[in-house]
Amino acid sequence: MRTAKVLVIGGGGREHALAWKLAASPQVATVLVAPGNAGTAREARCENRPVAADDLDALLALARDEDVALTVVGPEQPLAAGIVDRFHSAGLAAFGPTRAAAAIEASKAFCKDFLVRHRIPTGGYAVFDAVAAALAYLDTRPLPIVVKADGLAAGKGVVVATTPIQAQQAVRQMLGGSGGRVVIEDFLAGEEASFIVLANGTDYLCLPGSQDHKRVGDGDTGPNTGGMGAISPAAVITDATEARVRTEIIEPTLAGLAAEGRSFTGFLYAGLMIDAESQPRVLEFNARLGDPETQPLMMRLESDLYAALAAASHGRLREASLRWRPQAALGVVMAAAGYPGTPRLGDPIQGLPQTEDDALKVFHAGTRLDGERVLTSGGRVLCVTALGADLARAREVAYAAVGRIDFSGAVYRRDIGARALAKQACIAA
Repeated sequence: MRTAKVLVIGGGGREHALAWKLAASPQVATVLVAPGNAGTAREARCENRPVAADDLDALLALARDEDVALTVVGPEQPLAAGIVDRFHSAGLAAFGPTRAAAAIEASKAFCKDFLVRHRIPTGGYAVFDAVAAALAYLDTRPLPIVVKADGLAAGKGVVVATTPIQAQQAVRQMLGGSGGRVVIEDFLAGEEASFIVLANGTDYLCLPGSQDHKRVGDGDTGPNTGGMGAISPAAVITDATEARVRTEIIEPTLAGLAAEGRSFTGFLYAGLMIDAESQPRVLEFNARLGDPETQPLMMRLESDLYAALAAASHGRLREASLRWRPQAALGVVMAAAGYPGTPRLGDPIQGLPQTEDDALKVFHAGTRLDGERVLTSGGRVLCVTALGADLARAREVAYAAVGRIDFSGAVYRRDIGARALAKQACIAA
């Protein structure tokens, strides 16, 4: 019987996917999305509320007024600001890490220090708050080198510098005169993958492996973005590699956070580099689901998401389980002209599918309604996501749908999943 009311905080593609999957639960009557987007506004059993994701007071009031059974926090900003602590203090259920636990993402310097403290494999690094010292350190390190802003940067505060000038410019831009910090990391070679778990203290359930495509251009060229597409499963995460990730990374991380008084409940996302010897190393941790990895993952999820999140939020994750479809899923992000710089807004979107089935779902991100029209309203606009018997079929369905959708200046990569398919072909040969 559908009785529960759920609040999803956020307005991106990740939140649309979460709201869509939560609304499918036989226990959920209504999913409120704050602030939501044009996609969530049109989703069955979903309703938008005009409350910003960083307005903690208004979100708390909304959950109280609407008698919400569970609040699910999508983006990193409210988690870092302590929204879960606020809800718990008010006696309200919220799924996500506390402010102390969310520091694993909110500060890259904290994250790297934590990894070293707990002997979790990662790359070498140093932290700086002064330009001169950072530039001097760069002179001692080989290229390429990775420069990261210490705080939250919506997935775009990372520069992989291949020349000394690029590295120096990144340091100056990130430090400037603001008194911030940068983390300079050794470049790790290999293949990137995303490994996400649903955690409650030291208990956890694994989500299937996935891979994001971070660079804006085909062939992994151009600047980093929040993500231009994703696939699941990720062939690089074999059963043997997953076992290593669990024992060498996930379990010591959850145990270490608990030991430091930062017990973690929520989605813990490990961004990994897996080398030629299948050694996984941590590039970063996120304290929430990735975007766009969430969209393919939710397409593959077969079981009741609400039941699992409610169990975790009440300390009963051991009673929950997750079941996954064996098919592959692939999502292609369509972004606005100018992304990842300043995007152009307000363009009408044509060709959105009138009906969707199990094989295709268009998740909205930067969209808004203008009467019956859907307009662009952000950098990443849509994630066109398909499910197929294999990755090749999912890719075919997704790109066919992308070809039918149009808005002025649309930017998207034409090679999502191509590297994984090429690798599969090499193995088969």
